[in-house]
Amino acid sequence: MANILDIRRRIRSVVNTRQITKAMKMVSAAKLRRTQDRALAARPYAQMLTNVLKSLVSRVEIYDPKTGEPKHPLLAQREESNILLIVVTGDKGLAGAFNANIIKAASRFLESKAGKNIDIEAVGRKGRDFLRRRYPVAPVQTRSLAEEDEMLEPEGQGEERAGAIQIAGEHVGILGKVEFSQARRLAEAVIARYERQEIDSVYVAFNEFKSVIAQRLVVEQILPIEQIGEAAVRQAEELSEEEKKKAKAAAVSAGVGMRKAEILADEGGQFGTSQVDYIYEQPPEELFRVLLPKYVGIQIFRALMESVAAEHAARMTAMDAATNNATDMIDSLTLAMNRARQAKITKEIIEIVSGAAAM
Repeated sequence: MANILDIRRRIRSVVNTRQITKAMKMVSAAKLRRTQDRALAARPYAQMLTNVLKSLVSRVEIYDPKTGEPKHPLLAQREESNILLIVVTGDKGLAGAFNANIIKAASRFLESKAGKNIDIEAVGRKGRDFLRRRYPVAPVQTRSLAEEDEMLEPEGQGEERAGAIQIAGEHVGILGKVEFSQARRLAEAVIARYERQEIDSVYVAFNEFKSVIAQRLVVEQILPIEQIGEAAVRQAEELSEEEKKKAKAAAVSAGVGMRKAEILADEGGQFGTSQVDYIYEQPPEELFRVLLPKYVGIQIFRALMESVAAEHAARMTAMDAATNNATDMIDSLTLAMNRARQAKITKEIIEIVSGAAAM
């Protein structure tokens, strides 16, 4: 039987671990609430931008009446030979299977596109480290987001490849505090490559967050734009019932609301569908040409924001499970310690009785 002193040391160690996991759960819950508030604050702008574009689509000829070709390059449909995949994972661990599930979803997508040239933009340290162990880095020197403003058109891009699947860019450390400027710079770099026809389509793999118990892993196509305001989801995987129950229990214990954060409906919701002939200050064609790239930036920004919220929710759930497991282990060790103490006391009583009987 284990020594009582050793069991007490283990109990003390598990108690310390439980304090850490409980604190991490509460920190993740607080960050989750802030991230949800930021996402909700950004949605009215995104909704109005989408509504304006819908209005412009109904009032502007976006396709050439003679050739049938789209007038805007972001609407051009081409045969998929060169694909860009943006994989959004976290920078840190201790979030359960959050990062592993995104990597698995990205791997399934890569298998479905076998035989094509695929460039990967890795957002997040965990995904970057995993992908670097399996795929080579593109010959062109990897650029940071800060450098992309000055070098949107690198010479020699696409001339040489390290392999059919290669890492074209790495973005680590931007998820601590996601800013729209970061998403805009990434979108500008992606759009520039698409307009130069270096890539034929762009996909983003991320964890779509609606609420703590309403999440799904998706691979969504953002270029070419098929229909404004409608997500072009190519792969989707929902949470299991067991995972939903665990997430619900963690949210209740941390005081996090589980209401779905749907897109806010405001007066602008009728803007895109109304048949009123609006008068724009600039020509509608020019407005459509300028606003469409902003729409792509909004899509990438949404993916980053929802992935960060989903990561905090996953970490909160994982730390809640770790805290519960630590409590169960403390109870088990306490029972073992009490049994060891009882056995020691019983042994001492037997020795005293045996000694008295011998006398």
